[in-house]
Amino acid sequence: MTDEPALSCEELLTTTRCVRRGLDLDRPVDPALVKDCLGIALQAPNGNNRQNWRWILLTDPRLRAKVAEVYRAAFYDRNAAALERPAQLPRATRSVLTAARSLADRLHRVPVLVIPCLELADGRLPPGNQAGLWASLLPAAWSYALAARSRGLVTAWTTVHLDREQEIAGLLGLPPTVRQGALLPTAYPLRTTFRPGPRLPLEQVLHHDGWQGT
Repeated sequence: MTDEPALSCEELLTTTRCVRRGLDLDRPVDPALVKDCLGIALQAPNGNNRQNWRWILLTDPRLRAKVAEVYRAAFYDRNAAALERPAQLPRATRSVLTAARSLADRLHRVPVLVIPCLELADGRLPPGNQAGLWASLLPAAWSYALAARSRGLVTAWTTVHLDREQEIAGLLGLPPTVRQGALLPTAYPLRTTFRPGPRLPLEQVLHHDGWQGT
């Protein structure tokens, strides 16, 4: 547990950030603390209480390094064009890309990696609407991020590795019925205070009583 004062519910919800660069890569994280956060995550809603979520907790340095190698390859494949001309990108986009690159380059040093998964009957994702399917996993993954933040840890929500999902599955020995939903690098932060992120005003994104509503 952290010695920092407890966060209010509002502060927890508004200051839980995706931390890519400000990770303490030299401070170990007790797996028991991560399991405590995952135990809280299991209270998230899921369809028909099937609880077909599965959680991969990676702490072995050699395994983390192998996962990080695949992640880096996926990152550079995905962002090759942008990385060739970063000066042409908008400032905010360039900043996010720089932070994402920093995470990709140092992922092998992050002490804990958590991969939330779903176990499906045949491993196939249904065609069309998948909202109900992923709604049985992603709220729990975010609950894990919130629980980690409340205990002095930080996370970075990323899905880059899903570009090479089968390579990761092979490294981890996942059966074909298991599909990955995200990757949550977890560490202690280099700083302990966070502010709300830049967001558009609610009035610009809210449609009241229909799309044309004001």
